[in-house]
Amino acid sequence: MIRHLFTLVWNRRRANFLLITEMFLAFVVLFVVGSLLAYYQRNYRTPLGFAYAQVWRVDLDPGTQPQAGRLATVRQVMARLRALPGVVSVGRTSSNTPFSGSFNNTDVGAGKEGKGATRASGFYVEDDLREVFQVPLVAGRWFGRRDDGAALPPAVLTRDLAEQLFPRQSPLGQVVLRSDEQFRVVGVAERFRSDGDLEALRPVFLMRVSPQDTALGEASTLLLRVRPGAGALLERQMRTETLAIAKGWNVGITTLAKQRAAQLKEALTPIGALVLVCVFLVVNVALGLFGVLWQAINQRRAELGVRRAMGATAGGISKQVVGEVLVLTTFGLLLGLLVAVQFPLLGAFDVPAGVYFTAMAAAAAGLYALAVGCALYPSQLAAGIQPAVALREE
Repeated sequence: MIRHLFTLVWNRRRANFLLITEMFLAFVVLFVVGSLLAYYQRNYRTPLGFAYAQVWRVDLDPGTQPQAGRLATVRQVMARLRALPGVVSVGRTSSNTPFSGSFNNTDVGAGKEGKGATRASGFYVEDDLREVFQVPLVAGRWFGRRDDGAALPPAVLTRDLAEQLFPRQSPLGQVVLRSDEQFRVVGVAERFRSDGDLEALRPVFLMRVSPQDTALGEASTLLLRVRPGAGALLERQMRTETLAIAKGWNVGITTLAKQRAAQLKEALTPIGALVLVCVFLVVNVALGLFGVLWQAINQRRAELGVRRAMGATAGGISKQVVGEVLVLTTFGLLLGLLVAVQFPLLGAFDVPAGVYFTAMAAAAAGLYALAVGCALYPSQLAAGIQPAVALREE
């Protein structure tokens, strides 16, 4: 039966070329969109690695205020915020906080020569930021007062960065080079994703900022962990207390949960648009396939009538039509697989091969479902052809 179907399709190869091309293009579209969705779904399911639910962000901008005493004003604000009943801890950090859309890409290498340099996300953090984010340590320690008099500034690496720079050895006490500046590794933190829910896991390089350090510039970003249930009342208190100390400064207060939701919405908007375009293209392919099959049934009424006259059952005719469509789909699928398999073989876009294989399987299943759905009604029309009527029309 299968051999017979392949023979029928091959004998009508010129007429079937357009259908095979449509199937090929439909598979490519489904594969591309499926790869994107599988990649983002894989990233979304990966744990972030830090706690953000009760973390608030406070942006302090001195504007045109005199430069002298700005850091002292920031320290006073932090001390006042720590004294508020709903605040658990406060830490100063760089502006590229999680879900902010701001990035600080940096190259970090092992040793004084910076061997094996790899790209990482760089963060300046104060000692209290570990309590704010509750990042677990794998080895070593977090920043502390003992680092104030260190010969080299301390650094904490995430586990993936430590494994890349110091394979099969402990990174603790090792020297790393970043932008011609040497650091001493004092701790290794667990992996965490700071770029957002849909972004892939990237190595992170954490650098200490002491309370007197001006490395963060005159403007400051504060991160606070607040107690559960804190809301508008605490935000109003924070703004009032901050403006009482930093007179004339611009103060912005938001929660990381809101930033996460806004970033996720912004990222999903183009993805949703792409999915809609994909659906539009697939629907057009389905309509074209349905119309071609309808026309083919009308053109082959005499052939199908002869088969009925020779004893073929209605179910047999219906299966033949569906089988021919599945064979055409298989030809288009094989051509599409020849293109799709190049992506995992070449490691395109640094995406794991499993993402591409998942997209291939999903696209193949979707293509066969599309083909069967479009062939069911035409196959029923073909099965309903009466041999006497078809032969008389011929």
